Amino acid sequence: MKTRLAQAVLLAAGKGTRMRSATAKVLHRALGLPLLEHVVRAVTGAGADPVTVVVGHQAEAVEAAFSGRGLAFVRQDPPLGTGHAAQTAREVFARHADRTLLIVNGDLPLLRQETLADLLATHHAEGASATLLTVLLDDPGSYGRVVRDAEGRVRSIVEARDASPEQKTIREINAGVYAFAVEPLLGALDRLRPQNAQGEYYLTDVIGLLVAEGQAVGAKTAADPQEATGVNTMAELAEAGLFLRRRRVAALMAAGAVIENPATTHIHLDAVVEPDALIRPFTFLEGRTIVRSGATVGPFVRLVDTEVGPGAQVLDHCFLHECRVEEKATVGPFAHIRPESVIGPGAKVGNFVELKKTHLGAGAKAPHLSYLGDATIGPKVNVGAGTITCNYDGAAKHPTWIEAGAFIGSNSTLVAPVRVGEGAYVAAGSAITEDVPADSLTLGRARQVVKEGWARRRREALAKGKDATDREGR
Repeated sequence: MKTRLAQAVLLAAGKGTRMRSATAKVLHRALGLPLLEHVVRAVTGAGADPVTVVVGHQAEAVEAAFSGRGLAFVRQDPPLGTGHAAQTAREVFARHADRTLLIVNGDLPLLRQETLADLLATHHAEGASATLLTVLLDDPGSYGRVVRDAEGRVRSIVEARDASPEQKTIREINAGVYAFAVEPLLGALDRLRPQNAQGEYYLTDVIGLLVAEGQAVGAKTAADPQEATGVNTMAELAEAGLFLRRRRVAALMAAGAVIENPATTHIHLDAVVEPDALIRPFTFLEGRTIVRSGATVGPFVRLVDTEVGPGAQVLDHCFLHECRVEEKATVGPFAHIRPESVIGPGAKVGNFVELKKTHLGAGAKAPHLSYLGDATIGPKVNVGAGTITCNYDGAAKHPTWIEAGAFIGSNSTLVAPVRVGEGAYVAAGSAITEDVPADSLTLGRARQVVKEGWARRRREALAKGKDATDREGR
């Protein structure tokens, strides 16, 4: 549900010291997406536009990762706290003073757009100057506490490091998500001072300033406390990824996908799994992978930006990247399908076969132990075990064409560029360097020579030589 017009400022300038990483915190990935990407999707899904990102540490890297997305960036240098970050962005959000402002921490990957929409709806219904998103935790830890008066009205937010022992017992915490009316916020930002042990400007202090002015400040408690989980350590990153994975798999199963073992299945947010698709244990569906209805994938399979057609099978221990498996085709086990490859309807790619930029026609087969690169293979072609297309000459790649119904014998080498005509046979063990005419039989191997008794004579000679050596040694 989208509410009235809103805009957003995302706070993404922090270094993430506790991550102990050279990578900016908001660029670390949970379920295949940067932390900041999860937040961007949540606020845009709730209807926020424009979206401004406050960057600081590794600003260039964060901006580059999100270029072309229609986001505005402002730089906070030096970083002096969340309140200072809001001050840094004020010129941008002040241009849209008629739009409610969402300010959201950039490290909240579990935050859902529905929760933000509810926050905005509450903010508008109550006519508040500010509305906080809060959650209740049994162990609030390092989160800021929400202080209320005897009537239950929000009075302030106290950071854990500045809280008194009594305040630390409060279970309601600030989620780092706010809805503000722009004009009251601008006035409060003018009066904001670094009144804390760290000498930083806290956005949380804005709440107390608004309350002191008599402005209405409200709160909306999220139904799921997990949504307020920020990521500050590698352990928390792993926990966030685990929660996202569980949420994603549960949603797909609710829509009709068959997932045998949710605990070992990883499905990214942009992947599509249609109803009645079967996903077996230890399967990874990454990027914009699509698994159509009736298909089977796994176990121990990784698909990246790959489409698996209706009724197709990708069997054990396969890796497919940027390719397409069409209806009722079979891949694997132990196959590697590289980008720009297409496996046609009913085609078969067997064990220990690698395809690179190859189109395998309808009903074609490459059952065992082959490398097919830069090849166009027609319908009903049979590629024997051990076949290789020699597509690289050390300087450039060259294509191979195998036309419909051709038969390539085992252990054949096709030196590109080369064409095997329709219905032709290539004998086993051939090295093919010239085009093969349609319906022909081509042999490209040395003539077999048999020397009767050679092996026996060699053994006898070796034995005599050994005897002579033994005598001399004595």
